[in-house]
Amino acid sequence: MAAKPPFSLPIFSASRVSPASPAPPGAGTLPFPTRHAPLRAAGGRRPRRRHEFWRSPEDQPPWARPALLGVAALAGLLYAWNITSSGLAPYYSVAARSMTESWKAFLFTAYDPTATITLDKIGGFLWPQALSARVLGFHDWALTLPQCIEGVVSVLVMYRVVRRWQGAAAGLLAAGLLTLTPVTASMFGHAIPDAALFMCLLLAVDRYQVAVGGARLRSLVWAGVWVGLAFQAKMMQGWLIVPALAIGYFVTAPVTLRTRIGHLLTSGVVLFAVSFSWVLLMTFTPKDVRPYADGSTNNSAWSMVFEYNGFSRPAESGPGGPGGPATRTGPVPSTPHGPATKSTAPPSTPHARKMVSLGSEKNTWYKLLTSRFTPQIGWLYPLAVLGLVHGLVLRGRRPRTDRLRGGYLMWGTWLLTTAVVLSVVDIPHTAYVAGLAPALAALAAAGAVTLWRVHRTAGNRPARLLLPLTLLAEAAWTSLIASAHPDFAPWLIPLIAVATLVAVPGLLSYGRATGRRLRPLAVTSLTAACLAMFAAPAAWSLSVLDQRYGGSSFEAHAGPGGQSAGGGAPGSAVYGGAGGASYDMSQAPLTAGQKRLLDYVRRHNGDATYTLSADGGWARSRAITHTGLPILPLGGFAGMATSVTLAEYRHLVASGQLRFALLNPSVATGGAPASETAKINAWVRSACVKIDPKAYAASPADPSLPEPLYRCSPHRRNHPLTPLSAPHPSLLPCPPLPPPRSP
Repeated sequence: MAAKPPFSLPIFSASRVSPASPAPPGAGTLPFPTRHAPLRAAGGRRPRRRHEFWRSPEDQPPWARPALLGVAALAGLLYAWNITSSGLAPYYSVAARSMTESWKAFLFTAYDPTATITLDKIGGFLWPQALSARVLGFHDWALTLPQCIEGVVSVLVMYRVVRRWQGAAAGLLAAGLLTLTPVTASMFGHAIPDAALFMCLLLAVDRYQVAVGGARLRSLVWAGVWVGLAFQAKMMQGWLIVPALAIGYFVTAPVTLRTRIGHLLTSGVVLFAVSFSWVLLMTFTPKDVRPYADGSTNNSAWSMVFEYNGFSRPAESGPGGPGGPATRTGPVPSTPHGPATKSTAPPSTPHARKMVSLGSEKNTWYKLLTSRFTPQIGWLYPLAVLGLVHGLVLRGRRPRTDRLRGGYLMWGTWLLTTAVVLSVVDIPHTAYVAGLAPALAALAAAGAVTLWRVHRTAGNRPARLLLPLTLLAEAAWTSLIASAHPDFAPWLIPLIAVATLVAVPGLLSYGRATGRRLRPLAVTSLTAACLAMFAAPAAWSLSVLDQRYGGSSFEAHAGPGGQSAGGGAPGSAVYGGAGGASYDMSQAPLTAGQKRLLDYVRRHNGDATYTLSADGGWARSRAITHTGLPILPLGGFAGMATSVTLAEYRHLVASGQLRFALLNPSVATGGAPASETAKINAWVRSACVKIDPKAYAASPADPSLPEPLYRCSPHRRNHPLTPLSAPHPSLLPCPPLPPPRSP
C-alpha cells in the first residue's frame, strides 16, 4: 500500500461532469463536486440528514462545514457587534425613512415621503433597509441588519465558489480572508450602499461558475440577473464584473464558439433588461405622477445614471468635482450648534457637481497604493498577484476548457478591471474599494494553497523556493503598511518578524518525505506563515469590535485614522450646486428649538399637504429622518435640480397645499443665471410674511435655527415688490397656474 503524503490538502473527493455537455477528453480539469455523492467506503461516514446543517456533505471533508460555520459566526459577530450604535447614513437614511412612509416613495426610491424627487442615484440598495424598517421600526440597527445578513451571505457564497474551483481548504481560507478584510468588516456593519452590490456580484459569480462548468444557459442568465440587481444597487459600478464573466465564459465554456456567443448574447439581453428596469420605469411613467430625477437638469433618469453618476466622474476631479475643494456662494450653512465659518471658495456654476469627498490626496493613478486605502484593502496585494501569475503559468498549457485556468482568468480580469477603473475615477468613499475584496481573497487563497501543494511535492529547489519567497514578500509588505501606524497594535510588526523567521526555515526544511514524521514541522511552519501574512489584516478587522475603530455609516473604515459611528465626517467637504444650495450631513437628532419650530408649523398648517418647504439645512434632512413629515425639498442634493419651478411653487401656495417655507441663507439671491431655488427664495421673501422667531423659539438667537421661517397665505396676491415682513394690501387670489409636476 502506497504511503500517504504528509499533511495533504484535499481538492475534491467526488466529482460530476454535466451529462448534457461533457468536458472534452483530456481536458485535465477539476470538475465540480456532486450534489448527491455516494457514501465513501474508506471513511465509513453516515449520510448527512437534512437538519444536520453542521455536518459536511459527503463530497466535502468532515472538517469543512464546522469550520465554515465558525467563519460565518465570526463574520456575523464583526458585522453586528456595534449594530445598536451603527448610526444613520447621511442623506440615504432620509430616503429610507421616506420609503417607509409611502409605497410610491419605496418604488421610485424617492428622497421625501411625498415622492417629489428621487435620490441622485438609483436607490435599489435601500429596498432591503426600508423593508426592515417597516417591519422593525425606524432605527439605525433596523437599517443595518440587512447589511449584516448580506455580509454573512457573501462570506458563505465566497466559500462555495472558491471550493468548487480550488477545493475546501482554499474555500475556507478565501471566506476567512474576506471576513478579515478591514473595509468589509466595517462596511457590513453600517448602512452603506456597497454592501448590496457586494453580495449581488458574488451571487453572480456563483451562477456563472455553474454555467461555465457545463455550458448551462439558464445559470448564465441568472448570473445576468444578479449583475442587473447589482446595477440597481450601485449603477455602473455593478458592471465592472461583466468583462470578467464574459471573457471567462467565452474562453472556458465546453461548447462550440457559436453556442458560446449565443449564450453570452442571451445573458446580456437579460442583464441589460434588469439593469435598465428602474430607468425604464422612470422614463415611461408620466412626469406628472412620478418624482423628479435628481442629479439631472432635465428630469431624465438616463442623464442621472449615465452622466451625473457615470461618464462625468473621471472628468470631474478638480474644483467643483469629486475630490476638489468645495464651491459655494454665500455663507456656509450652519451646523446644529451654530453657524460655520464663511467660505472663501469661488462661486459655483449652475451645473456644478455636488459631492462629498473624504480624501485630501490628489486623484492619482496609484491611489490604491496610498496610505488611505492600503490599510483597508491592500494587505493581500503581493499574495494575490503572485498567486494569479503562478496559477496562470502553472496551467498555461492546459486545454481551453481547463476550469482552474478559467478561474484564474475570471478572478484576474475582475481584479484588473476594478483596479483600473478605481485608479482613473475619484474615490469619494473608502467603501468603493471593497469591490476589490472578492478577487483579492479568492486569488490570495488559491495562491497560498496552490503554492503549498507545489512546495510539498516539488522535486527541484527553485520550485521549493516559491512559497518562502512569497511569504517574505507578503510579510515585508504588511510590515510596511503597519509601520505607518506605530501606536496601533505595536506588537504587530515584531509578531510578523518572529513568525517569518520561524516559517521560512521550516518551509525550506520540509521536503518530499513521506510518512508522518515531518507533520509537526509542517503544522508549525504553516501556522507561522499564516500569522506572518494574515495577522495584520486580522488585527485591523477585529478592531471594529471597539467602536472607536469601527468606522461609521458615512465611511467604511477599520482601524486607526477613521471615524467612529457617532462622529460626523471629519475632513469632509459638501459641494454647493446651483445658487449655493447645501446639504446638512449631520447625524445629530433634532434640537429642542427645531422641534418647537415643527410643532408651531403643524399647529398653524391646517390641511396643507406639505409641512413646509426647505432648500437646505436640517429641515429637509434630519426633520424627515426623525419625524417622517412631508417636507418639500427644493433643489435636490446638488441644488441644481428643478424639481419644483417657481410657477408650480406659487400654485402650491395658492391652492393651500403649502403654507410655510424655511429659507436657507446660503442660497444666493443674486447673480446670473439664477437657479430655480434662488427664484423661489426671492419670491418667498417678497410675497410671504416672515414669522417672528419669538413665536416658536425659546431665544431669538437660537444657533440651531439660523434659517428664517415664512408663512405664505393662499389669499394673498403675490407681488415681487412686497416688503419682507409687511402684509400685501391686495387680497385678490393668485391667477390660475399650471399644476405641480410631482403632487
